[in-house]
Amino acid sequence: MSWHLGRLAGFDLETTGPDPLTARIVTACVVQCGGGQDTASTTWLTDVDGHEIPDEAAAIHGVTTARARAEGVDLRAAVEQILDTLAVAMAAGTPLVAMNARYDFTVLDREARRYGMTPLTGRPGQFRVVDPFVIDKQVDRYRRGKRTLTALCQYYAVPLDGAHSADADALAACRVAWRQGTRYPALAAMSLDELHTAQTAWAADQAAGLQEYFRKANPDAYVEPAWPVIPHQTGGGQ
Repeated sequence: MSWHLGRLAGFDLETTGPDPLTARIVTACVVQCGGGQDTASTTWLTDVDGHEIPDEAAAIHGVTTARARAEGVDLRAAVEQILDTLAVAMAAGTPLVAMNARYDFTVLDREARRYGMTPLTGRPGQFRVVDPFVIDKQVDRYRRGKRTLTALCQYYAVPLDGAHSADADALAACRVAWRQGTRYPALAAMSLDELHTAQTAWAADQAAGLQEYFRKANPDAYVEPAWPVIPHQTGGGQ
């Protein structure tokens, strides 16, 4: 059975900022769907471990510092639970689906390391990721327009209710991945291992092309090629 027809585990974070090396988790969701079983999701709202949520971040996901402190659970506990939930999915051989996976999995990796926890890359099971963003840029390179999750949902005819809430985004990413597997037989024919390896190469190529474009204006521009996690040793010790 093709990877897109079985169980999928969608993962999404809303955070304090755009830099995955320093961002802290505000909300998170892991949703398990497909495979002929009921959809099951777990969500977290954290206290951000006492950090501030910048106004520009709150404007995107709607969670203010005051709300996080009043309603959020301990961030350390949330990180441990998120890691454990994803590790269970990995142990079952379930693909982890994340839109722009490099960001979300790097944020989680750095949170794990801050708290002295074993990151996903060091846990038992196969860390195999499906990234609708990387896949879309590979299979339809020259399509004009944005490639945000909202844009991909429109393009692949996937409903998206409540964009920029972790639970809605996680489920939508799974649905887009399912559509991609259905629309492109070459993707569906790949094993999960083959697809993961291919995306690693595709993401590096995409980063190189974007870096080349940026360097026309800024010779020092750098676009991270690693996927789905920015290696810790290249992250400035974060």
